[in-house]
Amino acid sequence: MNIQSLSQIRSFEAPDLKLLYLNKGYSYLVPYKAMCYENAMAFHKEFWNYKPSEDVTILLNDFKDIGNGGTIVIPWNMVSIGISPFSYAYNIIPTNERFQWLMNHELTHVVMCDKAARNDKIYRKLFLGKVSPEKPDPISMAYSYMTTPRWYSPRWYHEGIAVFMETWMSGGLGRVLGGYDEMVFRTMVRDSSYFYRLVGLETEGTTIDFQVGVNAYLYGTRFVSYLAYQYGVDKLRQFYNRSDSSKRFYASQFKNVYGVNIKDEWEKWIKWEHGFQAENLELIREYPLTPFREITSKPLGSVSNTFYDKDKNCIYAAVNYPGKLAHIASIDLATGEMKTISGIYSPQLYYVTSMAYDDSAKKLFISTHNSDWRGLASVDVRTGKRETLSKITRVGDLAFNQKDKSLWGIQHMNARVTLVRFKPPYHEWDEIFTLEFGKSLFDISISHDGKYLSAIISDVAGDQRLVLYEISKLLQGKTSYKVVYEFGDSPASQFVFSDDDQYLVGSSFYTGVSNIFRVNIESGDFEMLSNTETGFFRPVPLDGDSLLVFSFRQNGLLPCKIAIHPTEDANAIKYLGQLVYEKNPVVEQWMLKPPSSVNIDSLKIAEGRYRPFNNLKLASAYPVIQGYGDLVAWGYKLNFRDRTGLHRLHFSALYSPYSFLPAKERIHLNLDYRLWGWSVKASYNSTDFYDLFGPTKMSRA
Repeated sequence: MNIQSLSQIRSFEAPDLKLLYLNKGYSYLVPYKAMCYENAMAFHKEFWNYKPSEDVTILLNDFKDIGNGGTIVIPWNMVSIGISPFSYAYNIIPTNERFQWLMNHELTHVVMCDKAARNDKIYRKLFLGKVSPEKPDPISMAYSYMTTPRWYSPRWYHEGIAVFMETWMSGGLGRVLGGYDEMVFRTMVRDSSYFYRLVGLETEGTTIDFQVGVNAYLYGTRFVSYLAYQYGVDKLRQFYNRSDSSKRFYASQFKNVYGVNIKDEWEKWIKWEHGFQAENLELIREYPLTPFREITSKPLGSVSNTFYDKDKNCIYAAVNYPGKLAHIASIDLATGEMKTISGIYSPQLYYVTSMAYDDSAKKLFISTHNSDWRGLASVDVRTGKRETLSKITRVGDLAFNQKDKSLWGIQHMNARVTLVRFKPPYHEWDEIFTLEFGKSLFDISISHDGKYLSAIISDVAGDQRLVLYEISKLLQGKTSYKVVYEFGDSPASQFVFSDDDQYLVGSSFYTGVSNIFRVNIESGDFEMLSNTETGFFRPVPLDGDSLLVFSFRQNGLLPCKIAIHPTEDANAIKYLGQLVYEKNPVVEQWMLKPPSSVNIDSLKIAEGRYRPFNNLKLASAYPVIQGYGDLVAWGYKLNFRDRTGLHRLHFSALYSPYSFLPAKERIHLNLDYRLWGWSVKASYNSTDFYDLFGPTKMSRA
């Protein structure tokens, strides 16, 4: 964002809502997003007995190629929504309509932290708002806790309830009923892995673990679901609800509601989890497990899509694991030896980077800047030489056509999905077709004979189907496709063509466990090729009778080799989310009506340009103490902000009541003005809090 774009922010206003957006290219989303907000907020107001302390600001943005959301409630309630489609790697996130689902999640954060008890309201009046912690005045941290205490709870606490609510408000589509979460804890129990405790989850669980901050979602969702199963959703609501009778500190509130220390209950959950997953493992083992040979001695963390080099009997994959920077590696299938080919400088957590492979030129194509707007580069696997092909393409999910040397990919722009095609020298692309809003296309693959392109299409209901396009027809502008298999709401991913192009081979949580399946393209016959205790992903055909697969481990994905042998049967596992539903059928009533049921025209107040200067207003004010040399100065600080936080003004006035100081040095004024990346500072007898400690002095007469 730059100053020019800041001045072009548009605003859509409805009761309790100010929706901001930066680009007319996705202005078509604004009414729909407002309906999603009204739909979710109406539920939260009734469910939590919540009345917003102020309007909620929603900033729609297209800053990244992968969908995302974020919430802050101090000093203002603000939700940031990245409008791009999500990454559906390993089916961690459901493929249903994403905007209502994301709004359910983010507004839960708003309610949990903005809802105030009587004492919170007193402090908010005293300090003229919710106080943001400011580094120049560390005392503001205490004021911030006094005005917004629940904000200062661990991340698992926040994400656990947000995921819980998002799932049931979406009719059961969410991570409470997700196969990936079940796999993580089932694997930990099988391997006798260490479960993080409350403190460790916030320290080592976000540093040494390959899933880093995502552990907050995993553990939080699991513990909250366990509480709902064991003690019911009414007690869970009482635990999270901020009321006059509730405790400020989350752990004190837990003991207030459940009558036990939260650390002790966490230990009970871990013990329960071991028993629950042991039963699931027994269910899986009732049928023969698929034997496999491990290629490497250790898991590789996160792994990209992978390619087989028959000449060297090795695979190429981008990997990302703790202790080493993300990189592209060649892995010898006979010895497991790994060699670094090139670095990956902006990896994504789960898929690292999108890759395609030109076997004839021994060249990999990779997406760059994966955390922002993606670009395109090539890497020679023999020399590691890297060439930038295009700085910005916004394209990932790459696939290479060996017949005409074209490169295909999926472009995310203005919340829509577009299939694109690059021709040599791969600096520019042609748009093939764009899907209607609400549908996603991902996991594309191209047949060896260059005739077909396969993909997975999902719709707003979360249903997935494996489809086949004829490339010659696509190039003529014809976008009809053949449905190879209907997966419904059973997540599927990473399907690729077999060596003879007769099958599509991929993975699916069809039984609740991610196993390998293949579909006969001609007949549609569906066959299961594995039965594993943890999960198999990213199959790569090696020869006529074997596959490379990646087996899930607590520390990431482990490359293994399995035989191609259809499995007769496998048991479905139990989901903790299903147990929650059976014990608390009321959660079925939490499902929201479609956003279309909201009459947004009757709610609309105004629409026009958002002016940051006009929206700069007092956010908070409080007493401060700072140092003036070796002396102490007392005073007051005023903080002004606009809704976006990009426009700020901080002003403090202090006084040093010492008779030996010259009168002109007793008054201290400090001003800090910021607009986007620009800042202006001015002072008169400047003070500094940190002058109160240590020998270094920053204050000046």
